[in-house]
Amino acid sequence: MSSNGKYMVVLITSPSLSEAKSIARNIVEKKLAACVNIVDNVSSIYWWEGKVEESREVLMIVKTVKAKIGKLIDEVRKLHSYEVPEIIALPIVEGFEKYLQWIDESLE
Repeated sequence: MSSNGKYMVVLITSPSLSEAKSIARNIVEKKLAACVNIVDNVSSIYWWEGKVEESREVLMIVKTVKAKIGKLIDEVRKLHSYEVPEIIALPIVEGFEKYLQWIDESLE
């Protein structure tokens, strides 16, 4: 089923599992996300303050709707320890209809 850009996957990295779980629980409880998958021990290589850095991070994969992205970003920024947290929203182009309906039901 085509989602017409309504449904989104948001990628957020965090420095620790405890911070990721705290952020995930908060945004799910506030119905800003239907689900957050947490992937521990991600190796990240990136530019920061003029040099290449390497660190272990935790990746959150968030399922939500486009209408909630602004509030989700605001909430994550309040809770996140990074000065510039990665919060990247990608549209779900197509998906299993019942799963997409479940996202809607979870965010009501």
